[in-house]
Amino acid sequence: MSDFGPVNPGHAEEAAWLRRWRLRPDGDPITTASSTLMPVSMADGTPAMVKLARTDEEVRGTDLLAALHGRGAAAVLERNGAAVLLERATGARDLVRMVHDGHDDDATRIICAAAAGIHASSAEVLAAEEPPELVDLPTWFRQLFSQGVELGAFHRRGADVASRLLDDQRDPVVLHGDLHHGNVLDFGERGWLAIDPKGLSGEAAFDVCNLLCNPSYERALEPGRLERQFGVVVAATGLEPARLADWLTAWCALSSTWFAIDDDERRSAAVAAIGERALTLR
Repeated sequence: MSDFGPVNPGHAEEAAWLRRWRLRPDGDPITTASSTLMPVSMADGTPAMVKLARTDEEVRGTDLLAALHGRGAAAVLERNGAAVLLERATGARDLVRMVHDGHDDDATRIICAAAAGIHASSAEVLAAEEPPELVDLPTWFRQLFSQGVELGAFHRRGADVASRLLDDQRDPVVLHGDLHHGNVLDFGERGWLAIDPKGLSGEAAFDVCNLLCNPSYERALEPGRLERQFGVVVAATGLEPARLADWLTAWCALSSTWFAIDDDERRSAAVAAIGERALTLR
């Protein structure tokens, strides 16, 4: 056993970062198509997380985390290219469990607050000596316009709504891009913070749409649930209801398109159904 704890010989890259940053493994690595995550302990015992990005999108998100300096999101402790050492969420609270325990409204408010924290840091992020390269929303929506319009009437309606919104965006800010109940975690004394941003820029209302489709499509489609959480978001953010309803429609059309491209018909239909309901919200 090395000074840095046992390392699976099949994880040579992870082992190299353990040695470089003097870390000890604190759990098994989790590898996906886009990244590898490994819970670790620092030399002083502080829990942390090593993340090795495998895609440009993950690298862009890490760039945004570094530029945020822990404002509204997990702090970057070390960084070298696509490898990053992050503070680790160790709090016992969980937003998905909170919803199931009957505290749906509170979970929604927490995610809205996390979004606001990131948006409020926009000036500092963009004024950095080397600001992160962010993807604008017209680029993010490109597949809705190129492929989604072929899927049906709702997607064509969603594309029309998205086009109108994108032609007249209000006060663009730095966006997380993927805020939901699994991407806002309990960091103990630091409170609730976001992880895994996409690194976008655009109108703030976009960032609170995904939470209305979560923590599951089944939950989102329960009778009255969308209408209630929509009202909670409006009260928490001060957004204009009609404008938020339009962004939710556009978001659902885009998300449904992505699932259709991936041949996931069940999820594509579910998020489109949420979008159909969004058309009635005002």
